[in-house]
Amino acid sequence: MNAEWGRRIGLRVVAIVVLGVLWQVTATVMDNPTFIPSPAAVWHRLIQTSSVHDGTRGYSGHLLIEHLGVSLRRILIGSAIGVAGGLIAGVVMGTVGWIRVVAEPVVTFVRALPPLAYFSLFIIWFGIDETPKLWLLSIAALPPVAVATAAAVHNAPTALVEATRALGAKRWQVTRDVVLPHALPEIFTGIRLAVGIAYSSVVAAETINGVPGIGGMVRDAQRYSQTDVVVLGLFAIGLSGLAIDAVLRQAETRLIPWRGRA
Repeated sequence: MNAEWGRRIGLRVVAIVVLGVLWQVTATVMDNPTFIPSPAAVWHRLIQTSSVHDGTRGYSGHLLIEHLGVSLRRILIGSAIGVAGGLIAGVVMGTVGWIRVVAEPVVTFVRALPPLAYFSLFIIWFGIDETPKLWLLSIAALPPVAVATAAAVHNAPTALVEATRALGAKRWQVTRDVVLPHALPEIFTGIRLAVGIAYSSVVAAETINGVPGIGGMVRDAQRYSQTDVVVLGLFAIGLSGLAIDAVLRQAETRLIPWRGRA
């Protein structure tokens, strides 16, 4: 096990080094920092945006960690609302047939919409402060959880459900003790997808009045062709996204130890 783990880490380190070398070579050959900044330029921006330099604090008056923290707070709140709504909708859709028939096309319709499509509507309704951003992230996170939960609940083992009812369990007890434990692995997959979609939507959510915020920082830097800041922001989003997914994987392993077992 330790040898296998060591090999995996070694392969990842080699892959990162190779990608870094290719990046440096490409930046050198292109010789156009606006198109492809070098790793050194992005590193320099990391130092600048993480400290006070020449009387300027970070980027637009906020340190990089502060931009990232604001975005993570938005993602946390939006994902929590979306996941909670998706769980409720999914359980109801999976257990009540006529509601599933009515609600499933609506959920699929919302899932197919690009975030910017309804973000404009939220701005008209709620203005340009935090509310439309949280609405966008919540709506983006809801469909994956609702679809995964509804499918998992609907496909719960019929024999086990009927046996539990035969023993006198009420409907809510069957859902709590049989259906949900069976559905938890698929639900967790939906949650991971939902958080990923919410994270990928943060740049769209912060296109309007998004500073401080990592997506707002990227958007603002794009306006002024500050490619190194854009790349730095993308790295911050991607790496923090990996960290969040790792936390969710760990939680899944601890909360659903029976996943993958017969």
